[in-house]
Amino acid sequence: MKKILVVISFFILSATAGKAQSTIPAEYQEMVKKLVANLPKKAEESVKRSDNTSSETLIDFAKSMLGIRYRYATSNPKIGFDCSGFVSYVFSNFGFKVPRSSREFSSTGKETSLENAKVGDVLLFTGSNSKVRRIGHVGIIYSIGDDGIKFIHASSGKAHGVTITNFE
Repeated sequence: MKKILVVISFFILSATAGKAQSTIPAEYQEMVKKLVANLPKKAEESVKRSDNTSSETLIDFAKSMLGIRYRYATSNPKIGFDCSGFVSYVFSNFGFKVPRSSREFSSTGKETSLENAKVGDVLLFTGSNSKVRRIGHVGIIYSIGDDGIKFIHASSGKAHGVTITNFE
């Protein structure tokens, strides 16, 4: 008889414990509603992040990837970057939507002269074939000083990875 009472008591306690866990007090439900109502919409959040991004913050983030190896057609820091993959990855981290392909950069944004360029601007280069004058490489202006312009990019050349290079 004791065994049956123990088993029945166990089932009753289990059933009420499960019910207690699924019921949330009204004060917590109200608090959750307020929190959810104050969450930013995804698009608004993206605009806020891009408006508040300084070139220094962008460059610091890009600099954190120095040495990541070059890998054609990738934009994943765990695998590697090609030039446009690197630029795209850096800018998308701050909510900016930029092209994934270096050629697409020529029809995006606004063109400026080197004299008016700023740190954080994207540099576009034609490919190494002088007969074909289309965009073949991109990088981000890293610094502008007495020693000229330096840019950070994913290079398939000697560095074979994310590096900082003097603009020549």
